[in-house]
Parts: sequence; structure tokens; C-alpha cells
Amino acid sequence: MTRIGILSDTHCFLHPKTFDFFSQCDQLWHAGDIGNLETAKKLEDFKPLKAIYGNIDGQELRIQYPEYQVFSVEQKKILMTHIGGTPSKYDVRARKLIVTEKPDIFVCGHSHICRVQFDSKHQLMYINPGAAGKFGFHLKITLLRFIIDGNDLREMEIQELNKH
Repeated sequence: MTRIGILSDTHCFLHPKTFDFFSQCDQLWHAGDIGNLETAKKLEDFKPLKAIYGNIDGQELRIQYPEYQVFSVEQKKILMTHIGGTPSKYDVRARKLIVTEKPDIFVCGHSHICRVQFDSKHQLMYINPGAAGKFGFHLKITLLRFIIDGNDLREMEIQELNKH
């Protein structure tokens, strides 16, 4: 059983309650637009971190993190990239990766809109955690956590926090 914490679009900001919400997680996944190395370091110092860079991330983050990652946790294959679109309208690059990699879980960010949905066409769980930072049009900061237990994904929880 592995407890996962997932966030995106921090844009250099980590709400103090982020650490409380993720305190029981075994690892964190960041779906891009980290903002700076300091933000990534705070997360890495807190929990093991899987991250990818986003469109606002500069060269130092692009050197440190890839554009996308494919990895496994328990019996689930995960594909994570920043710009992914949605199940009804995936980004062209994301769709190619989905078709090639055939993940069980597809994680993306960028939209600042929290959305979790089963994609029956590609037989995957689509997860966009929304935005964890305070910059952008979103009204609430959102963070997700869940458990992967073998081939089971369960206990999905969302934390909504005020931006100010």
C-alpha cells in the first residue's frame, strides 16, 4: 500500500497546510509549473518527489526534471506530463504518449482545474489536481491524495484551501 500526494501549478508557492495534508503520504507527485528550485527542494526534503517541468518553469527546473515521466507504483503504470488536456480532448503530445505507454493513471496539470475521471476509451484514470499555488484564475488551492494498493486505487481525497 502506497499513499500518494499529488499537486500541480505551485508557481513558487506552497500553502503551509500542504505539508499537513500530505503528512501521511509515502511520496509526492508534482505535475509541473513548480516555479523554482526552492519550491521543489522543500517538497523533496519533505517526501520522495516525482516531478516534471511545466511551461512556466525555467532552465534550472528543466535540467532537474523531465517533460514527462513514466513510472510504476505497486501494479499501476503512471504517465505524468504538464499539458495534457482532458479525456475528451487530449493534447496531441499527451495522446501520443497515452497510446504508446498505455498507462493506468494519467496525471497532468496546467488547467488549474481539479478533475478526476475514468477514461473508458483509454482505460485509465485521468487526474488533474488543479492548482496548488496562489497565482492564476482558480478560486481555491486544490491538493489530492489517494492510496494505490496493488492494482487498486482508492480513498481519493481533495483538500481545498483559500488562496489568501
